[in-house]
Amino acid sequence: MTDELDVAAGDSSEQRRAEREMLDALGIALGITLTKRRFPTNNGSRAEVDGVSDDPPILVEAWAHQGEPKAAQKAKVLKDAIKLVWVEQKFLPGARKVLLFSDPEAARHFQARTWAAAAIVDFGIEIHVVELPPERQAAIRAAQTRQFR
Repeated sequence: MTDELDVAAGDSSEQRRAEREMLDALGIALGITLTKRRFPTNNGSRAEVDGVSDDPPILVEAWAHQGEPKAAQKAKVLKDAIKLVWVEQKFLPGARKVLLFSDPEAARHFQARTWAAAAIVDFGIEIHVVELPPERQAAIRAAQTRQFR
């Protein structure tokens, strides 16, 4: 087992593992397989989406954060929302768009009476919460504490 001191402060492997678990759980609930995919842009860069299904067309961005998000974290989720809208319009017209959270507290801001929540609804983006097992939640919280600067 890796000693916590051996893990870089900014390492996000716990979150990446959790996000894969979240995508798998949502996929099971919807009866689909969600796979990571990169979509090319006009300027030569790529937009990577955490989970994509072609049949039925679904785009999912997952965020394993535990607890209330800080301002920069809220901006990250809104960037994910914009990415979902852009990819849907450019590559998968009519696809369901989902922001996937692992903690109701992390999702709350995007469901509350905020402009961000209103925009998410207006853009047709769904919010789903897949709660993780307590041991995974604890591992993510420990990683978040380690990552805090």
